[in-house]
Amino acid sequence: MGRMVWPWTRLREAGIIGMNERNGLYIAGFNPRRLYPLVDDKLRTKQLAVDAGIAVPALYHEVSIEHEIIALEQTLQAHQSFVVKPSKGAGGDGIVVITGRQGKDFLRASGARMSFDDLAHHISNILSGMFSLGGLPDRAMIEYCVQFDPVFAPISYQGVPDIRTLVFRGVPVAAMLRLPTRASDGKANLHQGAVGVGIDLASGRTLHGVMHNAPVTHHPDTLHSVGDFSVPGWEQVLLLAAQCYDLARLGYLGVDIVLDRDKGPLVLELNARPGLAIQLANGRGLRPALQAISALDSIPSSAEERVALALSLFAPGADEGCPATSQDTDLPAAPVPDSGKDEAP
Repeated sequence: MGRMVWPWTRLREAGIIGMNERNGLYIAGFNPRRLYPLVDDKLRTKQLAVDAGIAVPALYHEVSIEHEIIALEQTLQAHQSFVVKPSKGAGGDGIVVITGRQGKDFLRASGARMSFDDLAHHISNILSGMFSLGGLPDRAMIEYCVQFDPVFAPISYQGVPDIRTLVFRGVPVAAMLRLPTRASDGKANLHQGAVGVGIDLASGRTLHGVMHNAPVTHHPDTLHSVGDFSVPGWEQVLLLAAQCYDLARLGYLGVDIVLDRDKGPLVLELNARPGLAIQLANGRGLRPALQAISALDSIPSSAEERVALALSLFAPGADEGCPATSQDTDLPAAPVPDSGKDEAP
């Protein structure tokens, strides 16, 4: 039996925005294409963040050409764990997480073994553009493997959870926690099967979840309820997200942040085309919040003031024109019109 498809009028009443509205009104209207390279190239993003004093996972190595791969066998001996990713990848494709070693082999987050030859072949595929936007030649980056905060251990499978915050005109307007699952191979990527859990913007507490566009209340692997977890250092997370607007100058921006048990919040990457599943995860559409920010004549220049603005707008009891994030709206349990990927091209 197929899933019920809700009429578009019902989705509009719930404040849901679809791809056409997102692309035409917000991405085209607030994201100049000339700025896309600042976020589409993760190596460039990382350098901009470092220059601005924004905390990011440390870069261990950059591989630009084939003959640099052989030298990695020696240089990687200094690291028990690391992450390999394409600089211009999308949707989590091409990312390999190494969490340890067994003899001469590497251990992936799933527990599977990987030889250096296998890793070298994968990096060669990255350089060829197999995982890059548009299939163009790419660079591989090898960076620090985040040791995630144990607060999320009961609701995460093997990998590192991250927090996607949607920032509009520099103001955080929505957020969700993305939880790795067995189905997602330990990756915090929704289109690969991770769980998205809405976060109350005012308090930093988790609400309810969504997996493959269907509502969930418990993690499919740990069987633990995903609701009512408090995100440590929530205002710092919001501040980092707001600061990333100053970095990229994109008006409609997705900011991905991870919580490291030792280093605190770290910016993982930025996205110029953030997906729409964040609406289902939060149980509310984005339109009221986006319209409230659009209606403002001016936006504070400092990130701190923009976070304060977000907290005042989205606090419980805020103006009905911009409902509080803790307020559940009766969203349909049906797919939100989206690209099908967490990060749409």
